[in-house]
Amino acid sequence: MPHEPRGPDHIKVTWFKAWRIIASRFPPIDLFERISSNPAMWETLAELEQATNPRVRDEIGEIALVPPNRRVAGAGASWIMAPFTHVNPRGSRFSNGSYGVYYAAHDLETALRETIYHFEKFASDARDPPRREDMRVLVGKISNTFDDVESLSIQECTAVLDANSYAASQPFGQKRREGGSHGIVYPSVRHPGGRCLGAFWPDVVDIPLQERHLQFEWDGKRVRRYFDFSSETWSEV
Repeated sequence: MPHEPRGPDHIKVTWFKAWRIIASRFPPIDLFERISSNPAMWETLAELEQATNPRVRDEIGEIALVPPNRRVAGAGASWIMAPFTHVNPRGSRFSNGSYGVYYAAHDLETALRETIYHFEKFASDARDPPRREDMRVLVGKISNTFDDVESLSIQECTAVLDANSYAASQPFGQKRREGGSHGIVYPSVRHPGGRCLGAFWPDVVDIPLQERHLQFEWDGKRVRRYFDFSSETWSEV
């Protein structure tokens, strides 16, 4: 009788700098930083605020997707809460689109490679003409226990890290999340040697800070270079 595949090992991950890059056109959602220090009251307070500001629901997304005991508040909390309340219905590597995941990388280069790949795919699917997109770089600390994809069998690991398909990784992520996992640490698919992490809940990572701004230059087919506002230089991709 074949053995049931064992689950991934749980390992302690401590990254003093975890990098994440998002589009600057998505403004900070300061409601998470000012409505209340009691997350259990957020739905009620958000409804009250909508009475005078109908855009509030669009700004904060679906708060109910995050249980009160897993929410975070305070300065910068918006950067963490947003991925969980504004879920991409198309899904991601470890989500089928019904819940959010906070993705980050161990170093800036890995975050760049991962973000540029997904930006190119989005712009290509949308048939965007040549344009530029301002991006916001976030840096925060991560110190928690996560599931290690590399501890899986070679066959399982290969399937979960498929560069062109989420057929195996999405069910894997959902199963681990439902099983109580904090998230998944895994080798970058877009940057050999890089490390990435997908957190399933806001309270398992520290609140990040904005580190710098970048600008991606899309030529209609790919991002060939980006501008770093901190050094005022262009870099080829």
